[in-house]
Amino acid sequence: MNKHLMAAPLLALTPLCSLAENEISDNNPYNNPDYETAGYTLRAKGNSKLMQQMQPTIKFGGYIMGKYSISDRSGQNTNGGFDLRFIRLYADGHVYKDFYYKLQMEVNGAPGENKGPRVLDAFIEWQKFKFFRVKLGQFKRSFGFENPMSPLAIGMGSYSQATMKLASINDRNGEGNYNKSSGRDLGVQVQGDFITAPDGHNWLHYQLGVFNGQGINHTEKDHHKDLIGVLWFSPIKDLCSGGFGWNGKYTNEKYNATDPASLKSVKRVRWGAGLKYESDWTVRGEYMSSVGGVVTNATEPDRSDAWYATLGVPVAKGLKIYGRYDCYRNDKHSWKSLRTDYGLSGNYTLGKNLIFQLNYTFTDDRSARHATNPKDSHYNTFDVQVTARF
Repeated sequence: MNKHLMAAPLLALTPLCSLAENEISDNNPYNNPDYETAGYTLRAKGNSKLMQQMQPTIKFGGYIMGKYSISDRSGQNTNGGFDLRFIRLYADGHVYKDFYYKLQMEVNGAPGENKGPRVLDAFIEWQKFKFFRVKLGQFKRSFGFENPMSPLAIGMGSYSQATMKLASINDRNGEGNYNKSSGRDLGVQVQGDFITAPDGHNWLHYQLGVFNGQGINHTEKDHHKDLIGVLWFSPIKDLCSGGFGWNGKYTNEKYNATDPASLKSVKRVRWGAGLKYESDWTVRGEYMSSVGGVVTNATEPDRSDAWYATLGVPVAKGLKIYGRYDCYRNDKHSWKSLRTDYGLSGNYTLGKNLIFQLNYTFTDDRSARHATNPKDSHYNTFDVQVTARF
């Protein structure tokens, strides 16, 4: 890669830089998957020919999200407690105008195999043409409407079960046991927008990516690459409807040939369709279907599906109320495997940088009710989340 391109972020930190300033993106953050916070931007100043050509910028930002939850589900080791859900820091910017880069770290670590701080995003994207942009590195898989969105823009206390289980934030296939990939992977992606409407929005959007298939910070483990494609239509500003496809395979990094429950690899063949309207009001819904088993349990079903519908209503300045109907079937052919979450959330934004959220969920879990060893299948969960962003 061009050495000047690699040096740009460092040059932006030199005394040639202007003072930090708070900037608000003109793009709707709900529809910009790389938007996290307003951040603080440094712009390089210099009279040299190189600096005038590069015009490097670097923006620093991040957020801290704390949580307290309590549940009345019986038979659990604990009924809830305090949790530090996210501590994320990022730096992004542009160089040579046409190249956008981003590095994002999760500082509070992750449970399971990959403990400690970790890299979430690390990519560079060539953005010269709006109809053909090329992204290379580690970033969000473009499957589903919710997955590419920041958790700050979801509105509820968590992503939907469809996004968690089938868009790979905590994948059902066993990837989530070893690698909390947060819906990300290593690969290359092309994307673009076509046909600009009079109001400036684009009518057609596409994405096509090739990925390792093993999640973040993990190298390739087989001879197969995952292919993920997206096509959606936007008839009016902020409204999108479209479909998603995923043809992939996940390889078990902890495969044990002596364990009959262990599988060496499983297919990850999925499709989805949905719509979203993201503005003052929010309407978002998706259906996803999956073919592929679970590497840690060979007896698990190899067909599953999920769907959800979310509505967000602005009530007063800074206050928005969300409701969600959220379903997941671990076995697509059995309604006894259905888990349904009915959620209600209040979001209050104080100024630009503080978000207070109160969430309630009633769960009806038929899979727990019909399990070999039945568990409490009707329970309530309350949680409070506070986010400080900068």
